[in-house]
Amino acid sequence: MAEPWLGIVEKVTEFFASAQIEACARRTGFVRRTSKITGKVFLALVTVGAWSTAKISLVQLAAKGAQLPKPVDFSPEALHQRMTRRAVAFLREMLQRAFCQLYTANTVCDTDLFASFTAVHIADSTGFALPPALRALFPGSGGSASRAGAKIQLVWEYLSHGFAHLALVAGTMPDNKYIDTVVQLAQRGALFLFDLGYFKLKALAQIAEAEAYFLTRLNHQTMLFEAVAGRLRQIEIVRALPPEPSPLWEKAVYVGARERVAVRLIAAGVPAAVVNERRRKARRAARQQGYTPSHSHLSLLAWNLFITNVPGTVWTAASVCTAYSLRWQAELVFKSWKSYLHLATLPTRTQEPTLCYLYGRLLLIVLTYALCPALRSSVWLQQRRELSLLKLVRHFQAVADYWLQALFRPAAAHYAFLLHVGLAAARLVLKASRHRRTSAQRLRERIQPQNASIELTIKLAA
Repeated sequence: MAEPWLGIVEKVTEFFASAQIEACARRTGFVRRTSKITGKVFLALVTVGAWSTAKISLVQLAAKGAQLPKPVDFSPEALHQRMTRRAVAFLREMLQRAFCQLYTANTVCDTDLFASFTAVHIADSTGFALPPALRALFPGSGGSASRAGAKIQLVWEYLSHGFAHLALVAGTMPDNKYIDTVVQLAQRGALFLFDLGYFKLKALAQIAEAEAYFLTRLNHQTMLFEAVAGRLRQIEIVRALPPEPSPLWEKAVYVGARERVAVRLIAAGVPAAVVNERRRKARRAARQQGYTPSHSHLSLLAWNLFITNVPGTVWTAASVCTAYSLRWQAELVFKSWKSYLHLATLPTRTQEPTLCYLYGRLLLIVLTYALCPALRSSVWLQQRRELSLLKLVRHFQAVADYWLQALFRPAAAHYAFLLHVGLAAARLVLKASRHRRTSAQRLRERIQPQNASIELTIKLAA
């Protein structure tokens, strides 16, 4: 295997070193005296040990403890009694340590795809219900929805296929407020992709000021301006668009009454069947809320509207539309979290035990996805094939019980186990060959080679 894979395997092995874990357990008060349930035993059980079954019981976890290389015999009640606020603090600190230790390298493959950018940040979030006992910590929407709920805010770095940012927040936290945290990652040359939920003109202005780039859908209520004779004049988007939808249309505009961010407005016509379905849904929603949708709103449903400050010398209008589809990579990540890493299937109802399972699952997510970038890079360099995230997570899930056993063998044996799993994954988790091209393949075909490095050509309006 390539050097990046050997490096991350070594880091994961070091993360599970008993001395570090026990030091953290004592520091947080989880371990105060000699006990069968050590910090490492508890950490292993609520992460890798809980992986094989979505709603695993305390009885099953106790049985797994009794099957370790050096059996640890304890009752389900004893394990439940250890799930206290100190256990939550211990797991939270281990989660922070895992993120700091395992996400330091910048392993990038297929560098030609986004050669013009230093990073590609895809921002998205996913929510899930929690037991009502957690409503004080994680308030939900209430009403017909859950009284308690959480949301994970993710910034997925596409070039390395790793986490640039990960946060657990209350389910009531709106995305267009959290975007203020996301834009703190803005550095010269970075690209941000996000959907309408994160749309905020102030955030776009901050990205542009940092000489970074963004690509998002346009909120149709945003004020637009065009430059005429050296002055900015407001325009109505419905009147600016062609009378009939066309495959692609582009115009240089400024967005925001105060921000005046210079962007390329790109409109892509939508097939008639999709337009009709959009309009049926819009009329049905309007009837339910007691109003009539405007003609302008119905007209705009015939288009997909994008805005970006990526220069036309880097991406054509067609490339912009294709690049936006890469945002769905975050949806695949969320699918793996909920379907295969059991993020939203918590088996308890009280506060501390539920938080223990929740932080255990988050740790499992961080550990699993730390292995992804290096393995993806190795597969690409050696085979020129793309790795499937969903297949990779299922692959590790299939060997979770063996991984639990390996954690309690000497470090060399754990290291050898992960190497073996990686070698098998390089054969088994590739994207299937198919006639339909992936978004990355379509974007790669559209990108025109640039002989010189680009500079940001669209900045804030004076």
